[in-house]
Amino acid sequence: MKKKNIFIALLLISVTIFSCKKEEGKGGRASIKGKVLAYPYNESFSQVGNSYYIPEEDVYIIYGDNINYDDRVKTGPDGTFEFKHLRKGNYTIYTYSADSSSLSVPKVEAIYEDAEVVDKDEVVELPDFVIIKVVY
Repeated sequence: MKKKNIFIALLLISVTIFSCKKEEGKGGRASIKGKVLAYPYNESFSQVGNSYYIPEEDVYIIYGDNINYDDRVKTGPDGTFEFKHLRKGNYTIYTYSADSSSLSVPKVEAIYEDAEVVDKDEVVELPDFVIIKVVY
């Protein structure tokens, strides 16, 4: 009887552990990376300079269906960013760009990319984020 109770207890613990679905977020071995390419414009958006991969630009990640961002990194000297230690799941990555549709009032808009991590060791490479930077 005692062995039967131990077996049932171990079975219930095993079922509980293996039936838990892990949510998107930190705790895995996957990563998402990319670059941010900037086009510098003057205040009136009438002149554009040479594009460059921008350092020290904030890039954000949202885990799954969350509303607000869950983590933020800055781009490196060559405009690259990477979110490491992610689990399998869906992610939204974004950064901000100047909005050239409003010349009278400076505005910004978010530029989004969706990414899906399907393998626990996967490295997802995103296309370049292309943003506008106003140079005063």
